[in-house]
Amino acid sequence: MNEPAPPSGAHRLRLVRHVRLLRYVRHATVAAAAAGLALTAFTPAPAHAAPRPDAVQQRLDALVKDDGMPAALASVKGRDGRTRTYTAGVGDLATGARVPVDGQIRAGSNTKAFTAVVVLQLVAEGKVGLDAPVDTYLPGLLRGDGFDGRTITVRQLLQHTSGLPDYMDAPALADYRTIQYRYFEPRELLDGALAQKALFPAGTSWMYSNTNYLVAGLIVQQVTGRPFGEEVTRRVIDRIGLRHTYVPATGETALREPHPHGYLNTGPGGPRVDYTDMDSSMAWAAGAVVSTNTDLNTFYGALLTGRLLPAEQLAQMRTTVPADLIGPGVRYGLGLQSRPLSCGGLVWGHGGTAVGYRSRGGVTEDGRAVNITLTTVPDGAAATHLTDAVDAALCR
Repeated sequence: MNEPAPPSGAHRLRLVRHVRLLRYVRHATVAAAAAGLALTAFTPAPAHAAPRPDAVQQRLDALVKDDGMPAALASVKGRDGRTRTYTAGVGDLATGARVPVDGQIRAGSNTKAFTAVVVLQLVAEGKVGLDAPVDTYLPGLLRGDGFDGRTITVRQLLQHTSGLPDYMDAPALADYRTIQYRYFEPRELLDGALAQKALFPAGTSWMYSNTNYLVAGLIVQQVTGRPFGEEVTRRVIDRIGLRHTYVPATGETALREPHPHGYLNTGPGGPRVDYTDMDSSMAWAAGAVVSTNTDLNTFYGALLTGRLLPAEQLAQMRTTVPADLIGPGVRYGLGLQSRPLSCGGLVWGHGGTAVGYRSRGGVTEDGRAVNITLTTVPDGAAATHLTDAVDAALCR
């Protein structure tokens, strides 16, 4: 194999200069790299803003810490369409168990919106007249001091303008501790109202009365020939797929799925009575439904988007009268309330109070939704703070 000829003198000089150049370039590159590493090591990383505290979680924490609520839980659907769930406090004061995420709660008077939907579906089917007297369907049922079923209409029942006294004010319901597991027939509850005096002549004023929805439930049964709970299940719950919502069966006292315990306040300094299990027949068509915060958001969203009622009946449901006794600017339709928001617009819903739970919330025209539940009934400032929490969740 032939070897290359040795380089000449001139060629040798060029090789030496080339090697020196390569060494210079290599040294400069290494120096520059070292300088770059030094700059990287000593230049502060860009600051990242701390995550903003979640307004809903802050409000729930305050309701527990500052207002003394055993627990608070919420479900919020934002402008992005996503649903977020929250909990605070303790789900069981006896054991210290955590609050189940989106646990079942007694929905209280949210039931009235379910009842009103069923009645309005019957109106759409031509089976009930919205401005027909109650006597058309339940002849002779309402006769008392200052009220008469021949002059009270179905609309007035649903809108609380009938003047019927509230059966919840009857002596038999004065002490909840004595009736936690007692069963009441709807007619027995009605007798407690009929023994009282009318609040005002029918159609002349507004006053919230659970008796109105007791009578509405009786109309549903009379017209359909089916139990009230079956009609709500078939026409509302199953229709829109509320998987965690039901009307308790006769004699059923326990909640079916994971839930926070609900507590009865017995007065300042008094003990809190666990009122989770109860016979909800005392509430019936006015307040017996069991649900979750997320299911209630789904229900009101389906209602406002026309999935449960034809346009004509939905418009009737949303025709409101002033109901400032509930809160500033609140108006009441047919089983549906509207409340002004601090950021503009309205939230549509109902809210509910059972013996051991209180829920507030609703949906907006653009699809935002919130429902917040406390595991005892608040009063004073705490009740206001709950309403404020709903506003904060929708306006954040």
